Amino acid sequence: MQDAKILIVEDESIIALDIKMSLQHAGYAIVEIARSGEEAIALAQSQQPDLILMDIQLQGPMDGIEAAQKIREQQSCPVVYLTAHTDSQTLDRAKLTAPFGYLTKPFDDHSLMTTIEIALARYASEQAIRETLVKQREFNELRSRFVAVVSHEFRNPLNTILFSTELLHRYETKLEPNRRELYFQRIHGAVKRMHDMLDDVLIIGETDAGKLACQPEPLAIAQFCQDLIAEMQPEDAPICPIVFTYEVAPSLPPDVQPVVDRKLLFHILGNLLSNAVKYSPIGSLVIFDLSLTPETVQFRVQDQGIGIPEKDLAKLFHDFHRASNARSIPGTGLGLSIVKQCVEVHGGSILVESQENYGSTFLVTLPIPIPTQPPDAAAVQAEPNCKPIALG
Repeated sequence: MQDAKILIVEDESIIALDIKMSLQHAGYAIVEIARSGEEAIALAQSQQPDLILMDIQLQGPMDGIEAAQKIREQQSCPVVYLTAHTDSQTLDRAKLTAPFGYLTKPFDDHSLMTTIEIALARYASEQAIRETLVKQREFNELRSRFVAVVSHEFRNPLNTILFSTELLHRYETKLEPNRRELYFQRIHGAVKRMHDMLDDVLIIGETDAGKLACQPEPLAIAQFCQDLIAEMQPEDAPICPIVFTYEVAPSLPPDVQPVVDRKLLFHILGNLLSNAVKYSPIGSLVIFDLSLTPETVQFRVQDQGIGIPEKDLAKLFHDFHRASNARSIPGTGLGLSIVKQCVEVHGGSILVESQENYGSTFLVTLPIPIPTQPPDAAAVQAEPNCKPIALG
């Protein structure tokens, strides 16, 4: 690691310059030479060196060991001690600061370079182990949260199914037709919620394994959006009416079919619309706009719901994160994470504007080439194995 930045802490000018020349000749970058413990602490903070060569006996009230300890308390940086003193008391004090090397003066260039390389290699290994342990701990925490969240969210629809089937079984001949239909609808709704949660789990799994892929094909996108709305809310009594608008650039034909991944788009729009309805007052409008240009497809979902506190916006798309004002409302905390992952796999972007108690607006932009002519159905029929692809 011969491009490493090194801070030299040495109060004897001739020795300091000799070390500097040797290190520069070997390809190291010298950030500065400090001649006191106080100066070493200040330079370590401002220059952020990769390694510090620290003389133990320094000018002033603070020696190198005390300076190294203070640096260690403020930042992570390997220290190699330089000293003419080898008494046991000095060594015992030095050990308490966990140094990465110890050179006794006088030393030659070979010993200096070898000690520095060993120190840098050891530090890099320890950092890698530390990062691995942190990731492992985060993974274990996420796994525990996942089990807790999913088991809780599955319990509710399972209870609904159990309760409804028991009533249907016990009072099969006594229930009015409309009452029976209500219980069947509850069972269907519970099964659909479980199906959607399993889909979310599969998306998370594919993303973690690096297997979430974009498989685009021409899609009648306005009809797709209208079908999605119809699937999400009953026509006779919607909880929050979804107002859909569709705009096509003048240069495009009205029936243009952009090239998108149907599955990813279902997860993107399904989660955004579901959240808009879930977190909005009953009867309030949800605005759903679709606009097409020759370069992009853009979706805007705006609600009049509870909004998102400013402190939650930075973690909004993290797995299992739920806004502080939404924790009393059922949910897994996976929806927006899945939206962002699907958008990114599609090469797009997502923006959010929100204020607590004043609703939220999500803007998704997918950079998708749009064919200027509908796909040739005859050609597709003649070659059943060919797949439409996005050019560009």
